[in-house]
Amino acid sequence: MKKCLQRLQNVGVWALVTSMMMATVPGKALAQADLTCATDAIVQAGDTLSTLASKYYGSLQAYRTILTATNAKAAIDKSYATIANPNFIDKGWKLCIPGPLKGKTMVTSTTGAQPAVAAVDPFDTLAIPGMRQKSYPGSMITLEQTLSPGVNYSRYLTTYRSENLKISARLTVPTGPKPQDGWSVIIFNHGYIAPENYNDNSMYTAYEDAFARNGYIVFRPDYRGYGQSEGDAQGGYDAPDYTIDVLNAVASIKQYPDANPDRIGMWGHSLGGYITLRAMVVNGDIKAGVIWAGVVGSLPDLLAEWSSFSSLLPIQISQWYNGLVAAHGTLQQNPTYWASISANNYLADLSGPLQLHHGTADIGMPSGLVDALAKQIQRTGQTAEYYPYVGDDHMLSRNFASAMQRSVGFFDKYLKT
Repeated sequence: MKKCLQRLQNVGVWALVTSMMMATVPGKALAQADLTCATDAIVQAGDTLSTLASKYYGSLQAYRTILTATNAKAAIDKSYATIANPNFIDKGWKLCIPGPLKGKTMVTSTTGAQPAVAAVDPFDTLAIPGMRQKSYPGSMITLEQTLSPGVNYSRYLTTYRSENLKISARLTVPTGPKPQDGWSVIIFNHGYIAPENYNDNSMYTAYEDAFARNGYIVFRPDYRGYGQSEGDAQGGYDAPDYTIDVLNAVASIKQYPDANPDRIGMWGHSLGGYITLRAMVVNGDIKAGVIWAGVVGSLPDLLAEWSSFSSLLPIQISQWYNGLVAAHGTLQQNPTYWASISANNYLADLSGPLQLHHGTADIGMPSGLVDALAKQIQRTGQTAEYYPYVGDDHMLSRNFASAMQRSVGFFDKYLKT
C-alpha cells in the first residue's frame, strides 16, 4: 500500500479529495443539533455511522452530523452515547439524528443539489450483490515448470483460467504423507506492487515457506497483468478483476487431486487483504481468512482517514474515483451504490472466522479502521481476532515471526481440526 502513497505535489488533487469528503450539514447549522433530535437511533448489529447517515440523510458523509449531534447530546443527557472513534459504534448505543431528514429536505453537497442516479445494477460485478450473481468455474491447474523444492514441499509454476485468461500462479505441495482427505489449502493474495516491478519467483517467498513447511498447499495467483498472467493490471479497487481471478483460483484448487476442497483458507496482505475480505463475503468455500496490513475500510471511511494526513495522499484515488462517479454518480447522489461496493456492509455473510494483523505505525493504512472492522465483525456474531503491533510498519517487519506463528495457528485451528 505504501506504493500507493506519494508526497502531495498537486493541490488540485487535494482539492478533489477534500470536495469528496465535505458535505453541508442537513438543514440548519449544527449549533442547534445539541438542542433537538429529529429522531433517536438505537444502533443495531452491522450499523456504522456511514450507513446510518445514508439511511437518514441519503449521504454517507453526513456521518459527521450524527457524530457531532450525539456527542453534544451526551454532554447533557447520559442516555446518549459518547462517540470517541467515528469508526466504532456499538450495538444498543443511542444516537441523536438531527433534522431535517431525507425525504423532508434535499441533502446537498458543496456543489449544490444533484439529481438522483439509478442505484445498483444487479450484474455489476464491482458491487457485492453483482459478484454473487457471477460464476467462477476456474479450471484444471496446469503444471508449467518445476521450481526448486522447499524443506518439505515441492514447488511449481502453474496456470489456470479466469475469464478466458491464462493466470499464472505459484503452487507448493507438501511432500510428507498426505492426509486421507487431502491437504488443507491457503490461497495467497499478494499486496499491490507495480506490475513492472513484480517478480513472481521471489516476492513473498518467506511467507509462502512458513505456510508450506507447516503442511499446507499454498496457491498464489499472480492476478491478471502480473508475472506471466494474461490480461491488463487494472487495479483492485475500481475493478473486480483481481477478486474474480482469486475466486477462480479457489475453484481451480478445489479440482486439484491432492487438495481437500472442504479445507480452503485465504491469506492476504494490503491490497490482498481487501481482496480477501471481498472474496469471503461472496464465496462460501473459504473457511477461514487471515489479513496482514489490510486495506479493509469502506470507501467513505478510507477517504476520511487518508485525508487526515497533511502531506500524504493516495494519488490513485483521484483516478478511479472519477471513473466511478462518471458511471454511478457521487457518494451523495448514489449512496446505495457506494455502499454496495464495500465488503464492510456484508460482514454478517463472512464465510468463516477472520484474523487481523496490523502495525500501528503503518502510514499506508490507518490501524483504527482495522480495529473497527474487528469490532464490526464481532457485533454480527462472527469470529474476529485482532493483533495490533505497536510501532510496526506495513510489512510487520519487526513482528514477522510472532505474526506468522499466530497465522499458522489460526489456520491449524479452523482448517485442520
